[in-house]
Amino acid sequence: MKYTQLGRTGLKVSRLVLGTMNFGPQTDEADSHAIMDAALAAGINYFDTANVYGWGENKGRTESIIGTWFAKGGERRDKVVLATKVYGNMAADGTSAWPNHDKLSALNIRRAVDASLKRLQTDHIDIYQFHHIDRSTPFEEIWQAIDTLIQQGKILYAGSSNFPGYKIAQANEIATRRGGTIGLVSEQCLYNLAERRAEMEVIPAAQEYGLGVIPWSPLHGGLLGGVIKKEVEGGRRASGRSADALTNTAVRAQIQSYEDLLEKHGLEPGEVALAWLLTRPGVTGPIVGPRTAEQLDSALRAVELELSDELLTGLDEIFPGPGPSPEAFAW
Repeated sequence: MKYTQLGRTGLKVSRLVLGTMNFGPQTDEADSHAIMDAALAAGINYFDTANVYGWGENKGRTESIIGTWFAKGGERRDKVVLATKVYGNMAADGTSAWPNHDKLSALNIRRAVDASLKRLQTDHIDIYQFHHIDRSTPFEEIWQAIDTLIQQGKILYAGSSNFPGYKIAQANEIATRRGGTIGLVSEQCLYNLAERRAEMEVIPAAQEYGLGVIPWSPLHGGLLGGVIKKEVEGGRRASGRSADALTNTAVRAQIQSYEDLLEKHGLEPGEVALAWLLTRPGVTGPIVGPRTAEQLDSALRAVELELSDELLTGLDEIFPGPGPSPEAFAW
């Protein structure tokens, strides 16, 4: 495994991030524990979750599965850089949140972090992330709450997820004005070959303010994982977002070109999609969310994959990025 610094911090993290969103809803506890053991054995030290994972009636279930894994001992907690998130309504789906039981008020942050610590069976969270912007709560209040948690030893760093570039700037400028507040150190954003809008504003802002970029959905809901090839060879049809996307003839043609290019080079689509992200400026490491041990093995191979200039040029031709701002939209 390869490691890098998380943004401007001194924290060393693996170039792959283990995403745990499937733990509970799609992967049972025993298999989830086995995947975490395999990830740790392979050198992945950065684990990502969120308080709402588990979904529906089971929100919090994923954190609880991680907590029972930590409770097995064997230096599991000591070896892991643990990241979780706050923002969502923790009530069952379809149920209204009680006032102050969601979003980023100081009251909910205090309540949510204690609940996550209990489920995770740990005394601290390494990176506490805001899952979404809160348009109603000023950053002065958010940073006051975060500073208190850092002083209490409950969290070490703060990060963001799904923030636009201007909110990254706003958050860190206010942190600087307050003094003594480290501000955001990471940003999780939707970023992959098929979705490159983050290159216009989000990633430049993250780089300017020293945030590590953590792409989520690196395979774009499976669309970049060889879906057409799987249909042809195994009769396994795409489902969900991938199936919906492939009904668009232009998208299908684009994905076919992508798979044809990689077949020419003798490479697997999913592994290349991850390896491409590892070449991108500002990217710390993509989040991989394996449902099985086999999917984890495939993701690990991507770390060692070297992409030729010819291949990178071909990928850019199939999936052209938007270009830098403001040129991308002004000229």
